[in-house]
Amino acid sequence: MTQTITKEVQRTLDTVVTPERQRRSEWVTKGGVPRVRTTVQALLNAGDIDQGAADAAERWYRDFVFGHYGYVEFAPDHENDTCTRHDSVSWQVVRAKAVGRIADVRDALGMCAHHRLRLMLVEEKSFSAMGPALYPRLSPSVSRGRVSAQCALILEQLADFYEKVRTRRKEIT
Repeated sequence: MTQTITKEVQRTLDTVVTPERQRRSEWVTKGGVPRVRTTVQALLNAGDIDQGAADAAERWYRDFVFGHYGYVEFAPDHENDTCTRHDSVSWQVVRAKAVGRIADVRDALGMCAHHRLRLMLVEEKSFSAMGPALYPRLSPSVSRGRVSAQCALILEQLADFYEKVRTRRKEIT
């Protein structure tokens, strides 16, 4: 049995998934939202990182997107909190806190780690695309391997950073 895509469904896909994303070889639906299969997922599938590092990457990405672009992607089953409503000032304060958390990570892990996190999570670059950009004098396979190892290390450090922050907060309260 073959299925055809109706014009309405195709229009919806065209508005949800940009042409650049449609051209990529691998993209998945995560929480009802089409996403490019990330380098984080590749590292997780290869066993180079654990689930805690993948969760830390997702947390960093959400903070970055909210802080810099001003929106939050909620899960399809998310229920709005009717107790708290933000005005424009409180919304900007919450965004500023997200940017502050990103700055804390940058200060703790360094600018090189921050740059690789941006390439990997925000710009959704593959290891093959990051390798020649970061190591132009090396062969593509060697540069790809170096970037892959660095990204795995950075994600493990990111998970450790978030764990230390959580522990410090627990000690304070």
